[in-house]
Amino acid sequence: MLTLYFSATGNSKYIAELFSKQMYANCHSIEENLDFNNLIGAEESIAFCYPIYFSRVPRIMREFVGRYIESLKGKKLIIFCTQQILSGDGARAFAALFPHGYVEVVYAEHFFMPSNIFPVATDMKKIANSFARSERKMRIVCRNINNEITKKRGFNIVSRALGLIQAPLALPIERKANNSVKIADSCSNCGVCVSICPMKNLSRENGGITHNHNCTVCYRCVNKCPQKAITVVFHGKVRKQYKSLGGSK
Repeated sequence: MLTLYFSATGNSKYIAELFSKQMYANCHSIEENLDFNNLIGAEESIAFCYPIYFSRVPRIMREFVGRYIESLKGKKLIIFCTQQILSGDGARAFAALFPHGYVEVVYAEHFFMPSNIFPVATDMKKIANSFARSERKMRIVCRNINNEITKKRGFNIVSRALGLIQAPLALPIERKANNSVKIADSCSNCGVCVSICPMKNLSRENGGITHNHNCTVCYRCVNKCPQKAITVVFHGKVRKQYKSLGGSK
C-alpha cells in the first residue's frame, strides 16, 4: 500500500503518517522528487490525504492527479481529508477528479483538525485534543479497512448538497490568491517562504520577495514567516501563527 499526501502546515501529514504507520504503508509527500509513476504502478491500493477548502481539493493535489492519472487507472483508493468544521463532500470531491468507473473508492473519511487559515488555532491544549481524537478515529479506520468494511464519508446526498453550496465559495478565493499575496515592509528577505512554498510561487528579486501568481492557498508562508510579514487573500496584521503538532508540512 502507498500513501500520498499534500499537507499545508502539518495536519494532513500527521494523518497520512498515522495511517501509514498502522497499515505498514509507504508514505510520501507529493512535493517529493520521486518517480511517482513507478511508485503508484507497484501498488494495488493508494491512500490520498489532503486538506479540503470549502469542498474543493487544493489545486496542487488536483494537478498531481492530472499528471499521474494514467498510473492511477484501476487502483483502489482510500481517501482522507482534513477539515475544520464542515467539508461537505470533501472526500467525494477527490473521487470526482476521475472519470466514472476509473478507480474504486474502498474507504473515505474526514478528520476534524485545527484551522491554519482563519481563525488561526493557537490553543495548544485544544490542538492536542484534536490530534488525540484523530488518533482514536484512525484506529477505527484501520480496523475497518483490515476487516474489509467499506465506509465513504462525504458521499451521501446531504454531504453532496453541502458540497454544492460550499464549492463555489472556494473558486474565487483560489483565483484571488494568485494576485493577492502581500509582503509587508517588515520582511527581512530571509528566504524562508521561498524555500517552503510548494508551488514555487515566491522568489527573491531586487532585494525583496515577489510572488509569481501561482498560489495554492496553503497558508504555509503566512504561518512560517519569522517576521509575520506575509498575508494571502485576507490582509491585516498577522498576530498569531498556527503551529501544528504534525510537523512543518
